Amino acid sequence: MLAQVDSGSVDLAFADPPFNLGKEYTSKINDALADHEYVEWCESWLTEMIRVLKPGGTLMHWNIPKWNLLLGSFLAKRLTFRNWISVDIKYSLPIGGRLYPSHYSLLYFVKGKKPAIFHPDRLPIACCRHCGGELKDYGGYKDKMNPLGVNLSDVWTDIPPVRHSKYKKREANALSLKLMDRIISMCTDESSLVLDPFGGSGTTFVAAELLGRRWIGSELECTSIINRFEELESDREHLEQIQEGKNTLFTAADLKRRAQAGRPISKSYRIARDRSKDCDCGGRG
Repeated sequence: MLAQVDSGSVDLAFADPPFNLGKEYTSKINDALADHEYVEWCESWLTEMIRVLKPGGTLMHWNIPKWNLLLGSFLAKRLTFRNWISVDIKYSLPIGGRLYPSHYSLLYFVKGKKPAIFHPDRLPIACCRHCGGELKDYGGYKDKMNPLGVNLSDVWTDIPPVRHSKYKKREANALSLKLMDRIISMCTDESSLVLDPFGGSGTTFVAAELLGRRWIGSELECTSIINRFEELESDREHLEQIQEGKNTLFTAADLKRRAQAGRPISKSYRIARDRSKDCDCGGRG
């Protein structure tokens, strides 16, 4: 499939390949290759993904740290490194004799010196899910906080694993719609072309479609993706909820919790007017 994609045509190339952990796939691929064979296989399609990128285009690679350590070195010789993003997702039980593996690695590279497109979302202040109070004390800097939220860092702790049956589209692990919304929103514009050669349950394609991007990709068994596109309404509603929870200093839910707990927002904060109307606090503070 990649060989059919024109060179220099893609704005964002994202890959979530099998992790070579010996899992059973419906496609019956061998997910237990020798380490060197797996790395060589990854390098073969990463080379093609680099070829199809536009100047200033972004390549994102999602994998476990073991593999991204090696593949990051390969990519760094061909692209410009931007970030190693740690995404805190706890899927498995602790492994004896080792530290508990609790994050995935997202490599962020660009073709050229700097990205052609870069507009990361801002995040709301982390608040207590019971009373809505801030979990971090911003002290004398509250008046300097951007009313659209906190700068995005390279450690993402707010991406939940896809476990709820309402959002899980296949038995195997699936990418979070929130993760793909963040990546696509940051690295593309409307009508940009997004590439994902490992379609999985179709999360990349769904996010691109709902965000008004063009997309191209592949998968060895596409039934779950086709079925998902025939019933996009639940994904559309989910994405709307995700959109409401970003680019604001406080979410409507946290403002409501604070009002109910009698904890008005400090007057030092600059709160967007339309956001304060979404709760029962009447815009206090």
